Amino acid sequence: MATDTADPSTSEPPPTAPVTPGRRLQNLLHANPIVGPLAVLALAILAFSLVNPRFLAAANLGLVLQQVTVIATLALGQTLVILTAGIDLAVGAIAVFASMLMAGAAHTLGVPGPVALILGILAGTAMGAFNGWLVTVVRLPPFIVTLGTLSVFFSLNAVVSHGETIRGAEMPPIMTATGDTAFRIGAFGVTWGSLIMLALFVVFSYSLSSTAWGRHVYATGDDLEAARLAGIRTGRVLLSVYLVAGVIYGIGAWVLMGRLAAASPNIGAEYNLNSITAVVIGGTSLFGGRGLVVGTLVGALIVGVFQNGLQLAGVDVVWQGTAIGLLVLVAVAVDQRIRKVKR
Repeated sequence: MATDTADPSTSEPPPTAPVTPGRRLQNLLHANPIVGPLAVLALAILAFSLVNPRFLAAANLGLVLQQVTVIATLALGQTLVILTAGIDLAVGAIAVFASMLMAGAAHTLGVPGPVALILGILAGTAMGAFNGWLVTVVRLPPFIVTLGTLSVFFSLNAVVSHGETIRGAEMPPIMTATGDTAFRIGAFGVTWGSLIMLALFVVFSYSLSSTAWGRHVYATGDDLEAARLAGIRTGRVLLSVYLVAGVIYGIGAWVLMGRLAAASPNIGAEYNLNSITAVVIGGTSLFGGRGLVVGTLVGALIVGVFQNGLQLAGVDVVWQGTAIGLLVLVAVAVDQRIRKVKR
């Protein structure tokens, strides 16, 4: 008995759900993580310029750039760690310890300035490598590792510094040179520290987008087991990320001394949260595998713009922190929503 079969050439495709504007926006943000932070930065600049015309003054914009330089530098190292689905709570402790070691070597021991800077950067590198060793060899969770070394490094900082601040005048000029103005465009001044920070972002933007190491970092953060099965030596990748982050924190310590014109052991507690805030607001996923370092720079600028703009608007400092906290919550919520896009 013959049976009728449908002709595949004449059968209609199954109906598809309509693509809503919200879905289009979700797809856009998933494909281009930088779009959201750029939009927020543009809207913030527009809003604060309307609230207080002094916000767009060249001198004030130069001040905003100087204020975000240290956090942006430290957040760059934080970005590398978060891209691997980790987190680094010892950022501030490493940077402050490295700065005190630099200053102490030059001031107390009479070590030449360039040598003292190298010692500090090497110390930051060693601390980052130690975190990486605990994560990759001892196999402890990054949160627990860096929470523990946060206390260890701050304690070492107290031992090395004896709780004393070393002023810039007591150190060789090169130690605080990152705070000097490199050039001016009218009243808009750019320091050497800002130029170093921007150079680091250029280098790592290229490294993550155009090198095998960068592709391995993204793959490891996106799916550790899949990356391992694909032949990527994930342990080496993770160790290299923490080591490189330590190098960046060491350089950040130099930038920090220039910004303060001193080396102080009594700062740094807020750098951990601020660096994570810049990374998250900049569109890098806390779950790893997605984000751009340029987004971190934009995120740091957003934090700086909000802090400066709210100050000019006369908002109490308590509410300034509230605004930044709400930004973080919104950024994480948006990230979770974006990750639901089907690939």
